[in-house]
Amino acid sequence: MTDTPAPKHLCSSSFSGILSLNKCFRAEKGVYQGMKKGVYAATKKDGTQYYRSSITFKSKHISLGSFPTETEAARAYEMAGTLLYSPSYSLDSYITHNPGNKAALPFKKWVTLVNFRDNGIYIKTPIYLRRNFFQYYFSPHDYYIFDIDDLFYYSNHSIMRRGGHLCVSDYGMQVNILSRYGIKNYGVAGRDFLFVNGNQRDFRYENIQIINRYHGVFRKVHKGKTVYEARIHLNGEFIVGRYATETEAAIAYNKAASALIRKGYDKNFPVNFLEELSGEEYKRHFRQLKISSKILSLEEFDEPRRS
Repeated sequence: MTDTPAPKHLCSSSFSGILSLNKCFRAEKGVYQGMKKGVYAATKKDGTQYYRSSITFKSKHISLGSFPTETEAARAYEMAGTLLYSPSYSLDSYITHNPGNKAALPFKKWVTLVNFRDNGIYIKTPIYLRRNFFQYYFSPHDYYIFDIDDLFYYSNHSIMRRGGHLCVSDYGMQVNILSRYGIKNYGVAGRDFLFVNGNQRDFRYENIQIINRYHGVFRKVHKGKTVYEARIHLNGEFIVGRYATETEAAIAYNKAASALIRKGYDKNFPVNFLEELSGEEYKRHFRQLKISSKILSLEEFDEPRRS
């Protein structure tokens, strides 16, 4: 449906007080029909009518979404106006003003509007700016903390929860946000990295301490000493060996993977890349490091065998 603007003397664009639900008339086929303020009728391809709602604040035109009824669209407009013009409404107010899951606006839009009101920056993802950091919200008491340096990225990438991990869609692929810290995609808190202050929702860079940077390498205490244990998975987990440094353990893992591939085990073993070593240094470590005799004594196959 093409929207036809109503005569100016019949339609007021001002927001009187907190809210004014004055009738705004629209022309359609020569007949003016009553339409609630901030609500616009539209038609789907199959002919079904629905209603859009939007509001303008600080010269910014903000879409509030699509709704099946004019009443729901009007409620969204009313709630948006209340948020934008009433500083007493906070993020926590969402719970008290939306009992029984009958919210006029989704919480993500609530965050966007309150942040725009308080900080003057419109961000389409549910981000609320603080001094030197920001919070990314899922619900009033469910949020994650990030450095302000990541604001541009998360302003354009929505965070999703997938199997206990936090992911974003990047170029059509689901990417674990841990990769932004140099942590393995399947990294586990407490094993591969630590939250320095103990808050597992605080993803500021200063709060992330990486323990295990490489595939198959785990730092542990063995007989009172810190060692780096290399393990490889093949119908169960094999200990490749224990080493003094994580670099040696990472190379030992690569050596074990190479040995298994030569024996005919058809498995996509991840490879550790050690950019700090020259080609000659890597080769020397690869030749000298010992790996478990159990791996070296495994049966060989003429044809590749999946494990």
